[in-house]
Amino acid sequence: MIGMTPLSSIAMSAYTDLVRLLKDDALSGVEGKPTLKERGDKAYWYAARRVGTEMRFIYIGEDSDETRARIDRIEDLRATAKERQAQRSRLVRLLRAEGMTPTDRATGSILSAMAAVGTFRLGGTIVGTNAFRLYEGELGIRLPIGGMANTGDIDIAQFEKLSVALQDQVDPGLAETFSALKFDPLPSLDQGRTWRWAQGGSGQLVEFLTPAFGDETLRDLPALGVNAQGLNYLNFLIAEPIHAAAIYRSGVLVQVPRPERYAVHKLIIADRRRDGAGSLKSAKDREQAAFLIEAMAEDRPDDLARAYATAMEVGPRWREHIGNSLKRMPDTRGMLDSLGA
Repeated sequence: MIGMTPLSSIAMSAYTDLVRLLKDDALSGVEGKPTLKERGDKAYWYAARRVGTEMRFIYIGEDSDETRARIDRIEDLRATAKERQAQRSRLVRLLRAEGMTPTDRATGSILSAMAAVGTFRLGGTIVGTNAFRLYEGELGIRLPIGGMANTGDIDIAQFEKLSVALQDQVDPGLAETFSALKFDPLPSLDQGRTWRWAQGGSGQLVEFLTPAFGDETLRDLPALGVNAQGLNYLNFLIAEPIHAAAIYRSGVLVQVPRPERYAVHKLIIADRRRDGAGSLKSAKDREQAAFLIEAMAEDRPDDLARAYATAMEVGPRWREHIGNSLKRMPDTRGMLDSLGA
């Protein structure tokens, strides 16, 4: 069992306020008239403004009560932008004082630059250990210091269909953004297609991923202007993502998977790794899953039970991967089994 250290109620309240203010800022900074567009069975909000002789539609977000409420207040939000900046800086100072883990400078500068051009607004979702590190405020618990939270990679995932359907794109392009941050594209087996960038000196790596359903080939993500490596099982992870605040400068609004989906996905990936279920990476996957499942079995059992049941119902391959991981994790298996009791 893993020791859990809760964040203070002051930190929890400050984090919630910071995310809310960042969401307000994300909308107030978009210029144009809010316009609702239907695409298939979903509706999306855009800000429409004229650029020369053409209308440009800037994606705001999927239609929801929360988005509509913000749009109704858009003029007030624009008028109070400077006050929010000061409030956000104060909240970040408070969160640091309360012991919440800040995002390191190298990662923070990259996430900030990616947010500024619209990566997360357009559905980009941080996956992997950098997402795990951002669950502290969401779950109200301190993350363990050590191997399970260490990473040098930033993995960004997006649904290919969403990337096409949005009909909007990052501006300027991510290739330009990475170049300014001294990142170089890494060659891939597919000539002329790039899905990974490495930063000289820091060793930082940014990778783009997208769900696959069979062949794990490279795909295009037009909204982000990059190629992405297709991965099976990723669709489960990035369905219904949530917002999170990276504690860097006055806060950066990003998007991460739901923590219960992240935990169950790690059980699948730990068994599926090509370097074997006994590898260090697989052990890290299981550690992260065990930590999140223990935290959520106590505070959010219904969310966890729903995600676990959803994955188990997909098919025998999914059940096999999850079952193989849980054979090595008797305490975690016991917690998951007790959810249905």
